[in-house]
Amino acid sequence: MAEPSSGREARVASDAYKDAGVDIAAGEAVVDGIKGAVRSTFRPEVISELGGFGGLFALGSGYRDPVLVSGTDGVGTKLLVAQRIGRHTSIGIDLVAMCVNDVAVSGAEPLFFLDYFATGKLQPHVAVEVVEGIAEGCRQSGCALIGGETAEMPGMYGPGHYDLAGFTVGVVERDAIVDGARICEGDVVVGLPSSGLHSNGYSLVRKLVDGLDWAEEHGLGAPLGDVLLAPTRIYVRDLRTLRGAVDVRGMVHITGGGFTENIPRILPEGLGCALRRGAWQEPPVFGLLQRLGHLSEADMDRTFNRGIGMIAIVPAEQASAAVEAVRGAVIIGEITGSPGVSIT
Repeated sequence: MAEPSSGREARVASDAYKDAGVDIAAGEAVVDGIKGAVRSTFRPEVISELGGFGGLFALGSGYRDPVLVSGTDGVGTKLLVAQRIGRHTSIGIDLVAMCVNDVAVSGAEPLFFLDYFATGKLQPHVAVEVVEGIAEGCRQSGCALIGGETAEMPGMYGPGHYDLAGFTVGVVERDAIVDGARICEGDVVVGLPSSGLHSNGYSLVRKLVDGLDWAEEHGLGAPLGDVLLAPTRIYVRDLRTLRGAVDVRGMVHITGGGFTENIPRILPEGLGCALRRGAWQEPPVFGLLQRLGHLSEADMDRTFNRGIGMIAIVPAEQASAAVEAVRGAVIIGEITGSPGVSIT
């Protein structure tokens, strides 16, 4: 938004807009507060400065047959956890993670990211904290934060509430795209641990923990509020390492829908997946939620990641090398000739 020119008419217009609930000065304060964090994410390909109408990114000539891969997502009602606790940095990491993890499963390198922050009444310190988290997520994934929008919309949101959305673009050589087409019966499923709940299932989570003291640990090893707000793990660098070490034939980001809905999205027709439940360690928060809600194993499997946030499918003879390549990776199952996902 352009800064009003000097003079009485401009001041009157600005005051009228502020009286209607939109504070231009607060928006300018946010821009000033995020400049350092945003610039810290820039890659050499970024050729625009802050404040323009569009972010410019030069793809360059270092690709043979590049394919752009795009992704967009939000954080869902985990936002309400951040707003209740009053800590907002980690939610920005979540936003980036949900987008770049989706792009990375195609074999793409995330290049740049844009965010959209909307609220009823802009609190500059909150918006700055959110964007600082977004910048941290971009640094973790190696992509540049080249643009965004801060929207103040009186009457759209309750006091203290805001919404977030993000968008990312990545690139992969056409002959390096990972689409699951080469997956075969007998291939091994390698799981990469999650950092907890990530950013899915929070409408159910908030309902189940509503009566609990969020400052207490409840057997989780940390206060419940901290566990609920733990940021989503970003797998971009792990997947790059894994693809450099073994033949990765398919990758799956375990988000909403859990194992049962996400894994079939990458499998060729006629193939299925058999997982061994005891093959990985499940964080205690999942057990707490299952007990609170008296949830069945099936409900848990199609709602949460249960401690595995990313899956890679590799040839059986390369399974050991895959586990050695990435810290925490573990063999959790195999590809079968029976469609569907079974967990025993």
